[in-house]
Amino acid sequence: MKNNTKIYIAGHKGMVGSAIWRTLSNKGFSNLIGASSKELDLRNQQAVRDFIAEEKPEVIIDAAARVGGILANNDYPYQFIMENMQIQNNLIDAALQNSIEKFIFLGSSCIYPKLAPQPLKEDYLLTDTLEPTNEWYAIAKITGVKTCQAIRKQFGKDYVSLMPTNLYGTHDNFDLNTSHVLPAMIRKFHEAKENNNAPVILWGSGTPMREFLFVDDMAEAVVFALENKLPDYLYNVGTGEDLTIKHLAETIQKITGHQGEIIWDSTKPDGTPRKLMDVTKMHDLGWKHKIELEEGIQKTYNWFLENKDVFKQVKI
Repeated sequence: MKNNTKIYIAGHKGMVGSAIWRTLSNKGFSNLIGASSKELDLRNQQAVRDFIAEEKPEVIIDAAARVGGILANNDYPYQFIMENMQIQNNLIDAALQNSIEKFIFLGSSCIYPKLAPQPLKEDYLLTDTLEPTNEWYAIAKITGVKTCQAIRKQFGKDYVSLMPTNLYGTHDNFDLNTSHVLPAMIRKFHEAKENNNAPVILWGSGTPMREFLFVDDMAEAVVFALENKLPDYLYNVGTGEDLTIKHLAETIQKITGHQGEIIWDSTKPDGTPRKLMDVTKMHDLGWKHKIELEEGIQKTYNWFLENKDVFKQVKI
């Protein structure tokens, strides 16, 4: 891969896309292109076809998606399945129609069955039922994985899918109505600390196990896939290590300096009991994460503090 290779990053303004853009720029890649959602509606098939035909990128990295936590998935199932399928289908088909040889599709660990053996191996895809709280998003992402696999099989192109574990980091979403668990906790603990160390109420029992990967490490995995022709169609990307949500909460509480009580609302759902990724395939090829959880949370909290004025204050 040459430094002047023209690379289109879909979703380049989001947490993952911006990390990929930043990482590629730092490595000397100078011909990166992106389009904001106002400039290009990825749900619009003709608009995407026209954009790809005009720009003629050599590589497409699909980091665009409609994302959210349990609440958002539960409240907007139609948008989560339809919009994600529209985005990825439009990009993948436009890539194929324009003879683009390399496509990197980003998904999620939620594609695997709810009660699959742990850690989650790539081979477990489609072997059992999904977690109901995010099945809409999962089904959309599964179709993306299988579509890229179909193109590899039928046309021999280097279309590969990377399935990250739970991602977090700078430029994350801290909106409590739509955010994932880690950034939501950072905001809740910070604002509770500012509010005389008020109690923090968290969903569920705190017993589920979760794995977290700092977004810059995810970007490095994308660069690894960019610079190498990976031999298979699907790869997990994570740390291979997990912890309880309770332990996560206590870690974030310590980093933010909150000294109040943590209250677990057991009337709210826990989600999947455990989602630990088997990252053997990526490790065997030579990629491994570098940023450990506490360091990553501290970096994320620092970014939140620098940008917190843009987040509307909420009542804890």
